[in-house]
Amino acid sequence: METKTRGTNAITLDLWETLLFEKDGDNERRTLARCQDLRRALDRLGVKFSLEQVQSALEETTFSLLNIWKTNRDITHLDQIRLILKFASKGSITMKEQWVDELASAYIAPIFEVPPYLNPEARSVLRWLKGHGRSVGLICNTGFTPGVALRKFLVREGVAEFFDVMLFSDEVGIRKPDARIFQLAAQQLGSDPSEIVHVGDNLRLDVWGAKNAGFIAIYLLSEEGRDKIAESNPSSLASLSRDLGNLTRDHIIPDKTVNSLGMIIGVIQGLEAQR
Repeated sequence: METKTRGTNAITLDLWETLLFEKDGDNERRTLARCQDLRRALDRLGVKFSLEQVQSALEETTFSLLNIWKTNRDITHLDQIRLILKFASKGSITMKEQWVDELASAYIAPIFEVPPYLNPEARSVLRWLKGHGRSVGLICNTGFTPGVALRKFLVREGVAEFFDVMLFSDEVGIRKPDARIFQLAAQQLGSDPSEIVHVGDNLRLDVWGAKNAGFIAIYLLSEEGRDKIAESNPSSLASLSRDLGNLTRDHIIPDKTVNSLGMIIGVIQGLEAQR
């Protein structure tokens, strides 16, 4: 293994639409599966809701989450389940301690029932990064699928071993583009932010957020990722997360833009040559 080179000794990556992609309609199928699984779990616990009630409660929970996420904060998947119960029962039912395991299992199961697929270039890029002495981190804003499930999924895909650090917003309570989640990654990786390259597909969350934290930012603009999903479902959480807010594209200038994950190897080599 080569010695780490000064300049870019660590890399952090986004997850969704960077390392993981979805087929058209997968998000909707996963949402339906989540409602069905949760309804069946509640039924086993003696709590009777129709599928329509659970779906409506999940929609109300989505609006609550969007308001929380606007402040760059996040809550756990258990708190999400508590909100669903609150909305479905109109406040008359709260989650009991003995329900936690059953409801949590039902809530996270859909990521395995309707799985995303790994970016075809992910393994080779991650292998190259580790083989060339880089520390590798993951910085992920979660939606309804929590970090605990995404870790298991990445283990199943055989890529979890490449990461030295994994940060999920539902676990740390902070979401990109807040600089604090990037700073936490830098601290855990033991690297100065100026020596870390962040790669992601979202201009505001990944590029603007990383640069504000002092990282080098590579913008992944691939047809298979962000544009395809945004066009197929413009009202999805993934699409809504791409709202630039008060910013414009002129405000967000990535250090480099690539059209495929594999291209970051050449970019990193070029950055090293400049230093």
